Amino acid sequence: MRSKLLYVMLLCCPCLQAQTADSLSVMREMTLQECLSRGLEKNFSIRMVKNRQEVSANNATRANAGMLPTVDIEASYGGDFHTSRTTARATGVTSTERGAYDGTLDAGINLNWTLFDGFSIWTNYKQLQLLKQQGELDTRIAIEDYVASLTAEYYNFIQEKIRLKNFRYAMSLSKERMRIVEIRYHIGNFSRLDYLQAKVDFNADSAQYMKQREVLNTSSIRLNELMANENVSEAIGIRDTVIDVNPDLHYGELWEATLATNASLLMADNNTEVVRADYKKVMSRDYPYVRLNAGYGYTLNRYELSSTRKRDNWGLNAGITVGFNLFDGKRRMEKRNAQLAIEYAELEREDLRLSLKSDLSDLWQSYRNNWQVVQMERQNLVAAQENYEYANLRYMKGDLSGFEMREAQKSLLDAEERLLVAEYDTKMCEISLLQLSGKVLEYLNE
Repeated sequence: MRSKLLYVMLLCCPCLQAQTADSLSVMREMTLQECLSRGLEKNFSIRMVKNRQEVSANNATRANAGMLPTVDIEASYGGDFHTSRTTARATGVTSTERGAYDGTLDAGINLNWTLFDGFSIWTNYKQLQLLKQQGELDTRIAIEDYVASLTAEYYNFIQEKIRLKNFRYAMSLSKERMRIVEIRYHIGNFSRLDYLQAKVDFNADSAQYMKQREVLNTSSIRLNELMANENVSEAIGIRDTVIDVNPDLHYGELWEATLATNASLLMADNNTEVVRADYKKVMSRDYPYVRLNAGYGYTLNRYELSSTRKRDNWGLNAGITVGFNLFDGKRRMEKRNAQLAIEYAELEREDLRLSLKSDLSDLWQSYRNNWQVVQMERQNLVAAQENYEYANLRYMKGDLSGFEMREAQKSLLDAEERLLVAEYDTKMCEISLLQLSGKVLEYLNE
């Protein structure tokens, strides 16, 4: 029953292949740059980090730093009901006034402005600018991570597609071998054992091919997810058919670019400047502060029992306040903590630099080694193809057993697989090297 089921599925494979080919032919083929452009426009993670960047940009204003004055307009009205009892000194007569009402109306516009507070305001503004740069760096890091992830998955899709092609080729070779064995078995040149072994090998290759189709579909779904396509099962057409490896990378150029443009290293420098600004804010309390206040107001007083019925006052008022903090018990502790924060940020930056250098050296060695493996495996593939062709000629003449023929076929498939893996591993090292050196966005412009 298993053999029959597998046989029916194999018969359906050409139909499935034709349907897949038709669906891919209908869809416009995409390059890596088109996939990246679509993803950067639609990906939810990128859109969220850009939202946070906009918030930090909106906060980086002079008003938020306290450099501009505040202007308030206020109005109030109040009154009271009271009873007054008055006794005249000369006559001793007591008079009582009940339900007397006095009211006061105040209205005005007031300005308050801190002119100087030991450079704390300017330090606040500098910090806000640094935080704005941090938002930009956060966005850049997210974009670089995204470009690296999508590029890696793009070439993984190509790898799985090439692997599917290799498995399909292996299945066709096994099918041809089974056909030849079946014919010779019926005329008596081969035994039933040869026929059954050829059939087992064909079924194994066919099952491997069908499993690879599932792996390719998984990679397609992942690409759709990265590009934020609502239909994650949509068929993807990829224009590239090979894994192109850049053999022209140089370690010295990569390290110089890492020191100059690596986003994480720039973020560490930015963090150091932020904590230095915190130290300046603590030190600014050693200076006096100067504040200006001014306003224009109107006051109306209404009296019921007084000899004056009402009084109006309006006009300008202004003043300057100068002060100095004589003692603050926490200042010494805050100053020391700010110094320690600067030391910590500098140490963290140096630790990151050393870590980047270590990662770059490790990836560079892997890149060079994998590239050498690619060169060697390309030669091995040529030899494996010649070996298979020679073995196939001997097999057709009956000078080679089915087992030996299968070994030649397996050697060819193994050579193709090793070359494919070596090319993919080299490409992954290339992507990681460009990401560390801040050059991964070059994939957008290729």
